Amino acid sequence: MEGNKIISRKIISASISSSIFAILLGLIMPNPFREDISSLTNYLFSFTLSTPIYLMYSFPVILTYGVLASILSDKMSQFFAAKMKDDQIETVLSGILHALFGLILLLYSLGASMLFFMTDRILVSRNRTYKPLQAVKSFAFPFGVWLIFMGIVYLEHIVNK
Repeated sequence: MEGNKIISRKIISASISSSIFAILLGLIMPNPFREDISSLTNYLFSFTLSTPIYLMYSFPVILTYGVLASILSDKMSQFFAAKMKDDQIETVLSGILHALFGLILLLYSLGASMLFFMTDRILVSRNRTYKPLQAVKSFAFPFGVWLIFMGIVYLEHIVNK
């Protein structure tokens, strides 16, 4: 039963962190093809167009690889902290392991793994039990972000006709 609670929390962390990651990546790199952005309007259009694309690609990866790597990081850090008889080092070790697992695609995945780690630690600090139904409901967050940005893109196309 304990495993379901951990997996549920990790899925919720993936839903939240992948949405934040896509928005931040859209803000930092609104044009993945490196074309010149000549105006604020062009920047905003590129941002709103790239964010749902980033989300479509990052969410499944963060949901699968991120959840598995995070569970493994936490279990390994718990094991080493128990061996060292130092509970305070567990969070530090987990953060280091998250970063190491996040280096698979260098800066992109490192940023995603650190967002995942911070989101998960915030959820842990809330000291709540997360149920599988809550994990399923958390999928509404990335879907809602995707819908909002696609709605903005749609409205921009209607206005610019």
